[in-house]
Amino acid sequence: MSSRSPAVNFRSIDLNLLRVFDAVMAEGSLTRAATVLSITQPAASHALKRLHDSLGETLFARAAVGMRPTPRAQALWPVVRTALSSLQHALAPASFDPRIDAINFRIAMADATAALLSPPLVRALQGAHAAASVRVLPLGTRDPRSLLEQGQADLAVGYFPELIAALVALGPDATLRHARLYDTRYVCVMRRGHPLARKKLTLDTFCAAQHLGVSFSGRAQSLVDRALADIGRQRRTVLTVNQFFTAGRVVTQSDLLTVLPLSFLEATGIASELVTRELPFDPGAVHVEMVWHLRRDADPAHHWLREVLAGAVHAAT
Repeated sequence: MSSRSPAVNFRSIDLNLLRVFDAVMAEGSLTRAATVLSITQPAASHALKRLHDSLGETLFARAAVGMRPTPRAQALWPVVRTALSSLQHALAPASFDPRIDAINFRIAMADATAALLSPPLVRALQGAHAAASVRVLPLGTRDPRSLLEQGQADLAVGYFPELIAALVALGPDATLRHARLYDTRYVCVMRRGHPLARKKLTLDTFCAAQHLGVSFSGRAQSLVDRALADIGRQRRTVLTVNQFFTAGRVVTQSDLLTVLPLSFLEATGIASELVTRELPFDPGAVHVEMVWHLRRDADPAHHWLREVLAGAVHAAT
């Protein structure tokens, strides 16, 4: 039996139906999609039905929470989102007034980066009397390409060593752009009364201690573990969490060691309860970058966002 999709008459598809499809995919909910598009939920539901009729197949199934896209919808979405974005930027005005244009920007950041940058970013937005708003999305990966390619985020901010290396290798052929925001380094962190707090931290004592790991993706091996493996060593990880702030809080109440970005410690609010030590091995410098898709590069609103974020970094570091 053939799995080929039914033939579609492109002329019968209303562009607005694709906008509804894109919004439902992005929001995961018909109600939230209708809100974003400033239409009623019945209107959004009717638009989806018309799209299903035009395509001859269903793109969503109702789930316990929100809408569940079919494999066909998952395959179609990146193409639709790229096409809509290209059309929007081709027709968009060549100017942007942050005091008038109420754009909702989406920035994907890990909790450590968000804790450091959000306060000065808010001050910058308020100081500019900006009508724009920013939504911070959780960053659960060291490779945000899909977030940016599918338009789920306008910017991704973080430490992306493998991605940046790939973009540098591609040069002008890369579909993503990037800019360095600031540099920091990883340090070993423990509670102030930890048995190792008054001793020199050697590689042997570090590896012999019990640890709390941080992995955004939930994978067992983190950047620290890979750096240790490169020199033929390993550590005993008792608990792995996906947030730096959680790691900092746990070590204040245990004898676990963890590794955190030095720039993040003051933003935790619990720095006085912690002791830091230089790592007895070199995991490499942490270069925090902002990354965006090429289609956003010349967008005046996006250019303004990048400038505001860079200014927030300058104020925070």
